[in-house]
Amino acid sequence: MSTQSSTASTALLAVDTGGTFTDLVLLREGRIKTLKIPSTPDDPAQAVLDGIASILSADNAFTLLHGSTVATNALLERRGATVVLVTNRGFEDVIEIGRQNRPQLYALVGHRLPPLVDRHDRLGVAGRLGPRGELIDALDDSELGELAGRILARGADAIAISLLHSYANPDHEEAVARAVEATGLPVSVSCHLVPEFREYERTSTTVVNAYVAPIMNRYLGRLSDEAGAERVTIMGSNGGTIPVDRARKEPVHTILSGPAGGVVGALTWARLSGHDHVMSFDMGGTSTDVSLCPGRPLRTREFEIAGQPTAIPVIDIHTVGAGGGSLARLDAGGALRVGPQSAGAQPGPICYGRGGSGVTVTDAHVWLGRLPADAFLGGDDALDRESIRSPLEAMALRLGKNADDAAEGILAVADTAMERALRVISVERGYDPADFAIVAFGGAGGLHVAELTRRLRAFKAIVPPDPGLLSAYGMLASPMSRETSRTVLLSADVDDAQASLDATLAELESQARSEMLDEGASKEDLTAELWVDARYAGQSFELRVPASNWIQRFHDAHEERYGHRRETAPVEAVTLRAIVTAPPPPLRVTRLREAHGPVQGTSMQVAFAGARIEASRIWRSDLAAGHEFVGPFVVQEYSGTTWVPPGWQVAVDEWGCLHLTPPFE
Repeated sequence: MSTQSSTASTALLAVDTGGTFTDLVLLREGRIKTLKIPSTPDDPAQAVLDGIASILSADNAFTLLHGSTVATNALLERRGATVVLVTNRGFEDVIEIGRQNRPQLYALVGHRLPPLVDRHDRLGVAGRLGPRGELIDALDDSELGELAGRILARGADAIAISLLHSYANPDHEEAVARAVEATGLPVSVSCHLVPEFREYERTSTTVVNAYVAPIMNRYLGRLSDEAGAERVTIMGSNGGTIPVDRARKEPVHTILSGPAGGVVGALTWARLSGHDHVMSFDMGGTSTDVSLCPGRPLRTREFEIAGQPTAIPVIDIHTVGAGGGSLARLDAGGALRVGPQSAGAQPGPICYGRGGSGVTVTDAHVWLGRLPADAFLGGDDALDRESIRSPLEAMALRLGKNADDAAEGILAVADTAMERALRVISVERGYDPADFAIVAFGGAGGLHVAELTRRLRAFKAIVPPDPGLLSAYGMLASPMSRETSRTVLLSADVDDAQASLDATLAELESQARSEMLDEGASKEDLTAELWVDARYAGQSFELRVPASNWIQRFHDAHEERYGHRRETAPVEAVTLRAIVTAPPPPLRVTRLREAHGPVQGTSMQVAFAGARIEASRIWRSDLAAGHEFVGPFVVQEYSGTTWVPPGWQVAVDEWGCLHLTPPFE
């Protein structure tokens, strides 16, 4: 990757912390420098600080762009804060009742994860507002005076406040927030986080924010204090960046921080190569993240993680527990399983030589020869293939297979899990994979993308340069953004409805612009998009359409989605939104040199389809624009490896992307 910036006086350092590796991409004076180091799960900030010390000199001025899975892992592993939830009396169980959806449709007795707040830590208070913000019952001042003491008595680490209809009138929530200030604990208030209706999702989002707030505040605070950066910016789940101070107060916006950067990076490279209809395929060490981009990243507010809905704008990403470090095992019935358990960064796969004992997907690739043991991290580190033999042969014996067949079986099971994920975001949503290219990245993406492209019958695969560092690169290409919203529940038939909507949209846009300016954006760079979540009267869910001519646009969108329209039915504007963005730093990619002569590879042995075959291996840095070759090939580079099966054609474009075309019949 050779990227240049017209504003290089201060270096830009993008850091993506994953479950296995922490990736760093430094842009300074038009040059890119990269580094991968093992993550430190017990103290994620340490790997970031170690990486900064390794890649930068002490006197370098730099801006830190950071994406992290710290909040994600805290939720998945249930190791967040002890939260006290303050809500209306009689509504303490909203987060436990939920929507009463059955998590296992055909199970006689379904099981759901317990809520993040125990029952005795949910405090109901007097007071009630109506859906228009009108006062029904006043707050009890004496009860508010005792509230801080009740919370401290429960040993709370954080406080979540969610009262009915605070989107229409925030007075009660703000009064409760003032009453608990004396605790000195971090306070999450729903009217500030999600000023929208649907009390379950709003309450759940507020609780999630409170649950991860203490750990994220410590983590980001340490980075701010010790990284030495002039400015720290955090990748948000919606594909835009946010300042670190906001991320510390509203860490729920970082839940999909790292994966969001990958989607932005994948689409950026795909557009350079002439494609904007892609499926991003990010296979790291612990998990695989996939996302559909039909010309743009798809965003949603119907997002759930670890059983907890979070009504914040996020890039629509689907995750499965299949990565390079995923452990293979035999279940009670003797069937081969892969993941979701992972060897992680410590001890990692067996071939890393750090004490790992379980066979992983990476071990299978090394054994089969598709990941050359002497080319790991650009040849700076060597993998131990022989250490895989004993545990792999033991597993093969139980399967009644030889070691090669067992290793290929491990890869096939992992491929099935990832194929299912790609079908969820495409086929199950009415999209034909044949209309999309699969953009593969992450350390292991290039090793699996050919097989997944074949299974899905996508028309090609694209592997960008430095695929193992693409999520970090995506942070460099991500805009700064701020979204504001407000539920209005206003019928278009009401007198002066449009004037009221226009006034509210203008207020939301002004608020978003003001916050962007406070966060350091330039006024001249800001652009705004205005949206309306609309529905027919009586419907339960909405469709989002641009605010301009929103009624007609809603009819059209409804017909496109559901096959019919109701021109005579009243249309309701449910929630209004303003999204203000500022562009990322100006980046331009330098074209590769033109190819002169064919690709020159060296011979190696690779196991494929039950046989040992001759393949060629080449360093990606030796490829030039216009090079074409046919597999079997192994393309190796610092941050990843690409496996090109027999018969697959590869073309190298002027930007350095590999285009893999399958030999379909």
